[in-house]
Amino acid sequence: MASVPHDLRSAGDEVGRGSLATRIVVACVAVAGIAVLVAGVVMAGLARRSAQNVLQDSLAAQADVIASQVDERGAGSRTVGLGRVAQVVRGQGIVVVILLPRSRIQPTDQRSIQAATMAGLNDIGRTQRISATVSVDGTDYLVEARGIGESSGFALVEPVRLAADTQRILIRNILFALGAGLLVAALAGALLGRLLGRPLRRTADVAAAMRQGRRDLRAPVEGPAEVAEVAQAVNELSVALQHSEERQREFLLSVSHELRTPLTAVHGFAESLADGVATDPRHAGQVIQQESQRLERLVSDLLDLARIGADQFQLDLAQVDLRETLSACAEVWRVRCERQGVHFRLDLPPMPAVATTDPRRIRQVLDGLAENALRVTPPGAQLTMSLTQPGPGVAIQVRDGGPGLAPEDYAVAFERGVLNQKYRGRRPVGSGIGLALAHGLITRLGGTLTAAPAPEGGAAFTIQLPTT
Repeated sequence: MASVPHDLRSAGDEVGRGSLATRIVVACVAVAGIAVLVAGVVMAGLARRSAQNVLQDSLAAQADVIASQVDERGAGSRTVGLGRVAQVVRGQGIVVVILLPRSRIQPTDQRSIQAATMAGLNDIGRTQRISATVSVDGTDYLVEARGIGESSGFALVEPVRLAADTQRILIRNILFALGAGLLVAALAGALLGRLLGRPLRRTADVAAAMRQGRRDLRAPVEGPAEVAEVAQAVNELSVALQHSEERQREFLLSVSHELRTPLTAVHGFAESLADGVATDPRHAGQVIQQESQRLERLVSDLLDLARIGADQFQLDLAQVDLRETLSACAEVWRVRCERQGVHFRLDLPPMPAVATTDPRRIRQVLDGLAENALRVTPPGAQLTMSLTQPGPGVAIQVRDGGPGLAPEDYAVAFERGVLNQKYRGRRPVGSGIGLALAHGLITRLGGTLTAAPAPEGGAAFTIQLPTT
């Protein structure tokens, strides 16, 4: 397997550099960044709520303990006890706001008093519990209030500063994770881009070389399954193009040979007439006329074959009794068969066989099939034309008593130049245009043309046409 030329590989690298690989890296980095940011936002909210819930639960537990200790004391004892508690918990950042019927211990932190008031401490009743989160001047406060007597109670107030600290730590960790994630994503994207880009660039190089006419290059089938499939498809395309071009060259060679033969005859007899050395000028003129007609038919077939797939290819459709078409054709080929000692037979149905078709194109196909059949039919054998009506359509057959074809050749009989290449030098063959043209014409007419062994010993070509 030939390798890709260095200059083509370099050109492909210049075209492909910074395209697929860069896009993969950018995509990976973007996905990683978005994923980390979304996860960070969600985690920050969860962490804040979780930390706040922990603080609230801890504050509630302390409030329950304090309430159980001071509940059965007198008012004065409650005041002294809560004052001592206030001094103890102050070191933990907790402020105690005490509510008694005749007095209130007010802390120096007015915001805490405001938070307790907003939470409902002034209206608290016996054994009542208040658990709330209030905001004062943009700061969130946790409030746990307990009722300890008639119109008495206390509140533990704590700003939500620990949750904020936790959130700051979390944000710092998220930023670190974001940086690490982006770095890893960039490295992974670069590796993935290299993994995908290298075989794709090599495949693109092979495709560029194919565009310049190279057919001996093959792309390496490697990488992920989809990339390998692309390389395999390009290789198969290269093989198909190589095979197609070989077939085209062989077809052109056969056509050139068919053109050269009548041209040689025309040139030779014309030269003898010009030099005045022709012993029978009339015969020379007849040969020139026959060979020029042969050239005209060959050129006409080539043009029809080239135009047959075009929309502007003209067909003159009409209701035709095919018995008349075959009868007119048989008059010509009966005479030609007699000249070569070949028996000619025509089988027609008793009833009209009407089809919507182009009679001129049908006659063109029949003449081509009969000419091919007569070329290979030896003297004493038989050439048959038949018309039948099997079912809703009509069938026309041209059968010969020649050597026939190999079983594997019937399936490729209508491909240009295939039979010419195989049988040239072994039997009389044509240019390989006639059968391809006949198949194309019948297909355009909405019918089918098939080849199979004939009961006469040679080949049978069957035209199937619809009757509507």
